[in-house]
Formats: sequence, C-alpha cells, structure tokens
Amino acid sequence: MAEHTRRTVLRGAAGIAAASALTGAAIRPATAATAAAEHRYPFLEGAFAPVTEELTAFDLPVTGRIPRELNGRYLRNGPNVLGLEHPRAHHWMLGDGMVHGVRLRDGRAEWYRNRWVRSSQVAAKLGEPYPRPVPPDDFACNTHVIPYRGRILALQESGPLPYELDGELNTVGTHDFQGTLEGAFTAHTKYDARTDELHAITYYPTWDHVRHLVVGPDGRLARTTRIPVADAPMMHDFALTERHVVVFDVPVTFDPAAAERGAPVPYVWNREHPARVGVMPRGGGAVRWFDVDPVFYSHTLNAYDEGASVVIDLTTYPAPFDVAGPTTDGPHAVGTARLERWTVDLRHGRVRRRTLDDRPQEFPRVNEELVSHRHRYGYSAAAAEMSVAYLAGDGNPPDRAFSNALLKHDLVRGTAQVHRLPRGAAAGEAVFVPREHAAREDDGYALAYVHDPDRGAADLVILAAQDFTGAPVARIHLPGRVPLGFHGSWIPDA
Repeated sequence: MAEHTRRTVLRGAAGIAAASALTGAAIRPATAATAAAEHRYPFLEGAFAPVTEELTAFDLPVTGRIPRELNGRYLRNGPNVLGLEHPRAHHWMLGDGMVHGVRLRDGRAEWYRNRWVRSSQVAAKLGEPYPRPVPPDDFACNTHVIPYRGRILALQESGPLPYELDGELNTVGTHDFQGTLEGAFTAHTKYDARTDELHAITYYPTWDHVRHLVVGPDGRLARTTRIPVADAPMMHDFALTERHVVVFDVPVTFDPAAAERGAPVPYVWNREHPARVGVMPRGGGAVRWFDVDPVFYSHTLNAYDEGASVVIDLTTYPAPFDVAGPTTDGPHAVGTARLERWTVDLRHGRVRRRTLDDRPQEFPRVNEELVSHRHRYGYSAAAAEMSVAYLAGDGNPPDRAFSNALLKHDLVRGTAQVHRLPRGAAAGEAVFVPREHAAREDDGYALAYVHDPDRGAADLVILAAQDFTGAPVARIHLPGRVPLGFHGSWIPDA
C-alpha cells in the first residue's frame, strides 16, 4: 500500500480549505446560499454553523449566582471550519479546531474567548506567520481540550501532535511530552488521578497495530505497548480500569482506495471486519479478544473492575455506521446513540450487553476523579440537531430525537434525571466539576454550553448536580454562538 500521511489520507476537507485559504480577516464560511440546491449540508447549518470571528468579552452578564468556589476555566473544543469555499469540501470532523472558554473567579464570569488552534494551515488562512517549524501531520486539533501538569492541551487522534494553549487560549505550539512522543496521539486520554498516569490508545492508517501509551508522573512517555490489529480500524476512544486496558475493534476501517480518491475521511463500514473487544493487563501483556455483534462504539463514560469481570459504560450506535456520510458532510447513522453497559466476563470468556438508557444521547462523562474506578453517576447530553443531522437522508427520525436535554444517570438505582431544555436550545457535553471536599460522588456542578434561541447566542449553564432537574444555579450569557462540537474540560486554578 502506498505510504500515506494525514496530508494525503485526510486531504479532502482540510486540504481543499487550505488551498483556498483567505488572507487577512476576509473569511467566507459556507452557507446554504453557496450549496447546491439538491444537497443538504446539516453540519454547516443551524446549531452546527461555524462562527466567523474570534471574540473577547469581559464581565459577562449572569442570571442567577455563580458559585464562588468555581475558580478556573471551562473550555470546550470543536470543529469550526475556516475559509471554506464550497460545502462539498467539508466534513464536520475535519473542521479547524476552535476552543471556547469562560473564566470564572470569585463568583464572577471574568471573560469569554473563542480562538482557533493555530496550526500552520490556520495561521496561513488568517494571514499570520507560523513562528516555528511545521510538524509532521500538522492539524488544528479539534476534538478535546484537557489540563495536564499545568498545561492546556488541544487533542486530535490519528496523526497530529497535541497543541498547547496558554491561559487566554493563545496557541503556544505543539507538545510532544518532552520529546518522547513519536507517531500518533489520541483525542481521548484517560488520566488516573490515583497513579498520576495519563493513558492513550493511538492508531494510524498505515499501522498494522494500535498503541497503548502511558505518560508517567514526570510528563514523559513511560511505556508503549503495540497491539496487533487487522485492517487499520478507527479507535476513537477506549476504557481503563485499575487492572486493565480495554480496546474496541469495530468494523470502521481505513480504505486506501477512498484515500486515493481524495475522500475527506477515508474510513468505511467494513462488513468483513469482525467486531470484538480486547482486554489487556494495564501493565502490558497478551490481549484477550471477545467477539461481539457488529456495532459502532462511540464514547466511554467510565469502566472498572468487578471481581473477574470488567464493566464498561459507553454509548453505541447501531450497525452499520458511516463515519464519512453518504450524502452529508458528516457522520451518518441508521439509529440514534444510546447508553449501554458491557460486562466482559474474563472467567467465562463472554461479553454481556445491557441497555441502560435508550434515549438519544451522546458525550457521556463521569466525575473525573473516578476514571478507572467504580462510579455511580454519569452525565450525558441530548441535542436534537445532532440526532437529526446524523440521521439525515434516512426518513423521519423518531420523536425523541427532537428533544434537548442534559441527563444525569444513577447507575446503581437504574434511573435518570432529565434537565429539559426548550426547542432550539441545543446542549453540548456536560462536564462534572466536584465541590472542594465533596462528601459524595455527585456533590458538585454540571457545566455545559447551551444555545439560547431567543438571543441567538450561547449560555454557559451551571446546574447543581444534586438538584439536577431544578433551575440552573447560574446562566452566563455569552456574546456569541458556540456551535455544537465535541469535548471539553474544567481546568481549575492551581
């Protein structure tokens, strides 16, 4: 197979956008008027429509009262395509990364900022210099933003290095863990606070394996374990427990022919590729594989060991799942995502699957202090426009796909509390922030960006997790929209 890099493998949307880069501030986003009438581009419209400028606003207006103990930054990353000449060149997953942030201190919302991650291509499109050597597989990481050892890192899977941001969301440069990272990184790290280890599963289209990486307490890559796999599958997320690493080998695999044709995302649903779950000792060693029915695994809420079993709570889509989308500019599904529990019985060699909540929902999160350890509560988001966009072209979505809500799951009682939102109030991922000296796992707050259709802009909504269905503790009114995007973090003051 010909050698591929991100510039050739994923050259569609990003490459065409870069080739048509604009200079200065004259940025022309794709709109419905630029699209061919016979095509829909749902990931460029409505709640997904990219914003066209970077904003800075101070002393934000607030309805309610911001808890004084929330001192830090709430950041969220997502694709926000820049300089796109025609929507045919677009794929949502390849939009240039933009981080939206709100700074809270002593009961005040000090500022809001949104900034593109300055890759070499983004810098060129903005008419700015790129003041450093261009790294291999350079890309404006658009999927996650995390705190790590006093740094803020924007993340992307399959190729590019993380980009480091400063406290005001300016791009510092790429980060390679003190020169120890070679090859791809991930969008979904798992940080175990009890061992001070950062874990990742990384993949790349030309590899015949995926890699389990461990970054040690010194901030350097401490261990790499290669896990052989066939067909170069996409592994967007994984799971971690105290004793195990869990990987999900699902039938979305790299298609070299699609890459040669210039497909924006050359990954396809591969009916010949078996779906399976792999469980490996956390310290490395042999992987045990367990077959499962075909499904698209999306995100992990959390995982833990229970005797001779491994328990994973996660979101899935029914098979088949087209990550590239047959007629749209983003992923295409035949059904909505739901929350499941997979129990891998290591003694008897089987996987038991159980639906925890079949309501359309995505982006599950847990109290981060419990990553890899037993949890009771989880949080997820239901955004009507996301469900409808994923189902574009598949007829009429189910009625429940049109709801907007934030959900809190009690996984011991098997119940869920629903914080319902108005029509048009698209909700992003809810991140849990524990209170200082919290006595219970859910003693804290859930933070999420929610679109306010009356203002045509976003609010940062703060819910008391123990009064989840009640009125928000505070709504911080932002000066602009926050398009539906991916993942974020609370970054407390040191």
